[in-house]
Amino acid sequence: MSYHIVNARIVNEGTITQGDLVVVDDRIVGINKPAPADATVVDAKGAFLIPGMIDGQVHFREPGLEYKADIGTESRAAIAGGITSYMEMPNCNPLTINQTELLNKRERAAQKSWANYAFYLGATNDNLEDVKSIDASLTCGIKIFMGASTGNMLVDDRATLEGIFASTSLLVATHCEDTPTILLAQQAAHEKYGDDIPLWEHANIRSAEACYKSSSLAVGLAKKHGTKLHVLHLTTAKEMELFTTGPIEGKQITAEACVHHLFFSADDYADRGAFIMCNPAVKFPSDREQLLKAINEDRIDVIATDHAPHTLEEKSNKYAKIPAGLPLVQHALVSLFDRVTDGTFDVTKIVHKTAHAPAILYQVAQRGYIREGYFADLTLVAENDNSEQLEVLSKCGWSPFAGHTFTHKISHTWVNGVLRYDNGSLLDGPMGCALTFDRTGSS
Repeated sequence: MSYHIVNARIVNEGTITQGDLVVVDDRIVGINKPAPADATVVDAKGAFLIPGMIDGQVHFREPGLEYKADIGTESRAAIAGGITSYMEMPNCNPLTINQTELLNKRERAAQKSWANYAFYLGATNDNLEDVKSIDASLTCGIKIFMGASTGNMLVDDRATLEGIFASTSLLVATHCEDTPTILLAQQAAHEKYGDDIPLWEHANIRSAEACYKSSSLAVGLAKKHGTKLHVLHLTTAKEMELFTTGPIEGKQITAEACVHHLFFSADDYADRGAFIMCNPAVKFPSDREQLLKAINEDRIDVIATDHAPHTLEEKSNKYAKIPAGLPLVQHALVSLFDRVTDGTFDVTKIVHKTAHAPAILYQVAQRGYIREGYFADLTLVAENDNSEQLEVLSKCGWSPFAGHTFTHKISHTWVNGVLRYDNGSLLDGPMGCALTFDRTGSS
């Protein structure tokens, strides 16, 4: 199978080049070079051709929570959103906290995942030996919930934290919120409002103080032990002082922002309520502006989704019983292109933060760039020529972006050289592949 993508604006490694791309089988074989005579021609019509997004943080809910989502449904939504690879989180049922469950997830994905995949090994207060003994080739990293989470995944024992940070050579990815601080704030809100805590209080309950207390602890541990640390879904201006500006290459400690924290603010709780309720919380406009600034100055290194769907019924509860999380993979990239349209970001910055930087951070082999010889994981992003709302493909059936018309759309997505999405239609083809890692230091 081969494709000749013509008349594209190829965005790669800081440049935008008018040109054509040749794909044969699963690889990029030529940039502005002749194509095989039998290649299928796809006219990009001036659209941006970018490497598919590598999403470093998703919750696809399988196994155990398939009533909300599963690997098949959510990876299809990801493909429709231009995401060609993802790293999935361990807080499912059973928890992914040992090699047996990690292998189980990989087997499920091999049968069901439309996109390429990798999985985190979760840390708990009592699985340090599993962390130490894991086959590093099987996982993208170690996930630590340093804040309230589901199941047995809150790691709040200081000795265990020290042991994890001291003993692993893998990337440690942290959810940083201080649980005691949150519980005190939630109790104060309950005393004030009873069972009818307004949703806008979420930004105060899951406060900047709670975030900073935990993220500063993680950074301190990483510096003490020389651990490769990646702090997930940062939300506050205060936390930005913990991270350095400059290229991701060579950084020991890196930072991530998620698309919803760049798009929404606490002002949106009035209209969108539980549909933007997530942990860490969407914070205030001033925090959002500092996140945007931090991306442009390369203080924040990576942009991800933290895709985490729940049912409409679950989202209809009162505050204390509403689960946190949003379905985001289908609209993540196009939400970032709104920020290109308004002048906040250059398109090369978006490509770097969603494809190049994740490939560098996780040391993903031969993906994340438009380079000859690399896997053909590609996305065409075109100007949105209509206001039609596409079907929400996540199993939950709703989107926090409902009613919003994006300035751009995903027109095509290729995974491993196979066209899997074409202008609103998902196309049959082989399943995605397990990501492999080149941990020798090359990208």
